[in-house]
Formats: sequence, C-alpha cells, structure tokens
Amino acid sequence: MKQKALIFVPIALASALVMAGCSASGGSNEPQANGNPASYGDCEVTGEAGQYTLTTIKEDTLLMKADLPSPGWYNGDTVEDIRSGFDFCLLVNIAHRAGINNVKLEMASFDGLVAGKAGNMDLSLNQITITDERTQVMDFSDPYFQSTAGILAKTGADVTADNLRDMKLGVKQGTVGQILVNDLIKPTNPPAVFPGDSEMQAAVAAGNIDAGIQDLSIVLGAATQSGDKLAVVGQIETDEAYGVMMEKGSPNRDTINKILADLKADGTLDAMSAAYLTDAYGVDPASIPVWNVQ
Repeated sequence: MKQKALIFVPIALASALVMAGCSASGGSNEPQANGNPASYGDCEVTGEAGQYTLTTIKEDTLLMKADLPSPGWYNGDTVEDIRSGFDFCLLVNIAHRAGINNVKLEMASFDGLVAGKAGNMDLSLNQITITDERTQVMDFSDPYFQSTAGILAKTGADVTADNLRDMKLGVKQGTVGQILVNDLIKPTNPPAVFPGDSEMQAAVAAGNIDAGIQDLSIVLGAATQSGDKLAVVGQIETDEAYGVMMEKGSPNRDTINKILADLKADGTLDAMSAAYLTDAYGVDPASIPVWNVQ
C-alpha cells in the first residue's frame, strides 16, 4: 500500500536549524544571542516577523494548550523543560510571523481539548487528527502533517496482524486510535482506555496490555525513548492528517492557513521534520510494515 506522510526530508535543511536557548513557558521578552525572545526556546525562526496579525487572548502572547510533553513534538521532561520539537517550533514560527514575542504552554487533557472543554486558548498543536466529529465543536487549520496509526508492543512480543484482534489492546482516551480500535479492529475484548500516552506506554512495558495503538509518530517516539524495551511492530493506514486546532469561530483560521502555506513553501516544515522527527523516531517510518486489519 502507498505510504503517506509529510515525512518530508530534505535532510540538508536540518543543518539550517541553529540552536539558540531558553525557557519555553513564556513570560520573558528578553532576546537571546540570535535575537529571538526567550520563550522561543531552541527553535530557529524563519520568514518575516510581524508579517501577519493574530487575535490573541493576551496581548503579545500566544497561549497554547496540549497534553505535554511528547517526544519529537514537545521535547522535555516537564512543560517548563520544553525547548524544541516539531509542534513546539511550529508554534514558535507561527508566533514569530505574527509578531508575537511570547509563547505560553499549558497542560490540558487530550479528550478535553478535542471536546472543546479545555477552557480558553488561542490554539492547540497536539498531533490532533482532523475529524468530522471534532470539527463540529472546534475549528481546524488546513493539514500540516499526514498520519498513520502505529502498534506499540514489547520488543519480541508475538503481536501480528493476524492475532491483533485477540490481543489485550490499549488506547488513549479521545483519540483516533480509540475510534480505529472500536470501529475497524473490533477486538475480542474491549480495549483498555488510558488518559494519556505515558500511561498507555507504561501499561505496554509492564505487560498489562499486549499492544497500544496511537499515531505512528507518537509511538515511534515512545519506542525510541524506551531503550529497546518497546517496538513499533506495524502501522495501519488511516488517511488522517494533523491540524492546528482553534476554538469554534476563531478569527485566526485563515491567517493560520496562510502561515502554514508559507512554512511549507519555504521548506521550514521539512527542516523541522528532519531535525526533530527523524531524530526522535530513530527509524525510517516507511520501514514499518503496513497491516491490513479489515
């Protein structure tokens, strides 16, 4: 089957990402050595500052809520430690092109986010798949990343496409992985449902479940960080894509789409993928077997 992805790599562009340095949680406008605000962390920004205008809750601050951190996407052990990653640096570049000097990260549960119950925010970048159901309660940008579902298991475990339905499966609450398991895989026993990625991954490592199903990019990052204890044994094509999520009726949707189009056209998204996702995965996503579970 065709392997989809914006696993966009001009690897040479990765060398263009010059690391700067500082806190990710916002609150300081002091520029760093490269002239960027402290809240921009280790991200390089591209394009013209202030080229676009966004309406924000707080002046000169872009408030982003997500289930944090996430290897490759928001790198760090805590929210305060986050300084880099694909989604974080995408957030930073959106702020930069809108002339906003502070990015502020706040924790929120994933199921609360996609249900529109996470409270006020300017946007969410959280590897959120665009679905018809979610667009009923929240607004989404155009896609910025194509996604498939990955199957995470203990290294060496006998989990295959043929026996997947009979395995003890786990999913993260409110995700497309949960929908996929319920509607497509239809396992013999109901899946275990976890509030976050870390809880699901810990259950796989402990043997409490045989496999966890979540976006390929997320489980690849988990496998890489596990020290060879976990492996991604297969992937399922879903025709899904990530989008920037905003509150319903957000005045920023068209502007966010213009910024994303610019970031694609000038190679910034490709550079961030090469720098953060390839490193986080530790493997070519195209090498993961595609399973047909229909």
